[in-house]
Amino acid sequence: MMRLRLFALAACAALVGNTAAAQTTLRIGINEDPDALDPVANRLASGRQPLTAICDKLFDVSTDLELVPQLAKGYEIAPDGMSVTVNLRPDVMFHDGEPLNAEAVQFTIDRNMNTPGSLRRSELAAVDHVEVVDPLTVRIVLDQPQGYLLMVNLAERSGMIVSPKSASELGDRFGTQPVCAGPYRFVERVPQGRIVVERFADYWDKSLTGVDRIEYLPITDSTVRLSSLQSGELHIAERLTPTDVPQLEGDSNVQVVSTPDLGYHFIRYNISNGPASEALGNDVRLRRAIDLSIDRQVMMQALFNDQYTAGNQFVNPSSPYYDTGHPVPKRDVEAARALLQEAGQPDLTFTVLVPAERERQEAAQMIQAMLAESGITMNIETQDNATMLQNARRGEFQAVFSFWSGRAHPDGNVFAHYSCDGPQNDSRYCNPELDKILVQAREAVDESERQTLYQQANALLAEDLPTSILWHRRTFTGVSTRVEGFVPHPDSTIRVRGLHLE
Repeated sequence: MMRLRLFALAACAALVGNTAAAQTTLRIGINEDPDALDPVANRLASGRQPLTAICDKLFDVSTDLELVPQLAKGYEIAPDGMSVTVNLRPDVMFHDGEPLNAEAVQFTIDRNMNTPGSLRRSELAAVDHVEVVDPLTVRIVLDQPQGYLLMVNLAERSGMIVSPKSASELGDRFGTQPVCAGPYRFVERVPQGRIVVERFADYWDKSLTGVDRIEYLPITDSTVRLSSLQSGELHIAERLTPTDVPQLEGDSNVQVVSTPDLGYHFIRYNISNGPASEALGNDVRLRRAIDLSIDRQVMMQALFNDQYTAGNQFVNPSSPYYDTGHPVPKRDVEAARALLQEAGQPDLTFTVLVPAERERQEAAQMIQAMLAESGITMNIETQDNATMLQNARRGEFQAVFSFWSGRAHPDGNVFAHYSCDGPQNDSRYCNPELDKILVQAREAVDESERQTLYQQANALLAEDLPTSILWHRRTFTGVSTRVEGFVPHPDSTIRVRGLHLE
């Protein structure tokens, strides 16, 4: 299978070389085939890679997690915190030739808030409505004082501004042919094959478009991504595993760059999402027995060369928001067995859905062996990530091994996943007390108050245990020495603006 994949990549590279010799083509190996390329519906981290090239945002977050303008020139939060005025760059054009203006921003935010099934709704929960002040000024009126948090969210997919004309014409098919105002325009998508974008000639900042064409190639196996990088068939390979990195030592054609990641890997339990929740959702003792059976530190050593950090919360242990009252638990098989006996299920059996990705597959197999020592049988069912997440949303799971790429503000790591109506709360876990705390944290201005509230939220999640958070990774990206200008980012998304290929 690996040889076939490499052959396909080589054939693809030869085709590009023969038909477009004058073009510079950057080939990026991504972890999996993305879901819809529509900011309102995209969920997979792999989808953020091409979307970041296609769709500029109102703001971005720098590598040191500072808010920086992109399509916006600046913003002003009203003294009462109940509105934000955003000033837009002039002379910005969408890929369909339409101008980007205040009406387009209003359209996009309304679309994010009102599209059925929108994954952006919770990020914009504080927005009451949007007003067009003038062609290049928009006022976002809030029903809760969350000005800065709104700006952070507008530096994510919620802030990717789409063309009203194309979005209206394509409707729910917009993700098949996205039209935005980024440095690269969408060209084609071959499912399980490649996503192609080309330089947009009328981009507002031409100094930041350095290559003519970018091909995103989904390759699930990190070993194949590594081999393709070393052979020159890829120029960038994302999400290399720590055990891959030593193989690149001494390779003068490749460098590895890394940075701590904002996200976390976790096993999500079905709490109340349909009949499948009966396995684990009705009794926290079962979930706690699973959690206590896992030795996170051993996993970090055995699987990741101690390059990742064991974790149990939606922020890592070095974060000021971490709840020190609930540290990473130590493995306790006897306590796990006692909980199972107490719950009347000494021979607990359940199934976890796991994507084909190497890291989670290997981790699932190790967890399976650990749980067996407590008398727990964990069956592993492999599904591609997009299918797995669709099944999770429908409640067709008992447990799912998932991953969140992380956000600069802790709200982005918790609200959508654990609030009662959170759009990514596939567990259907609901604790009104937690919701109250999370809303208070959104509204808090004082940093110490915000820290206290998030620690309280962590404590509630540690008690209810809707998920077992396992680790916080470092991102390892393999980059050809032919690539200039690459900088790793804590959100693991590859910024292609300003990249050059020798």
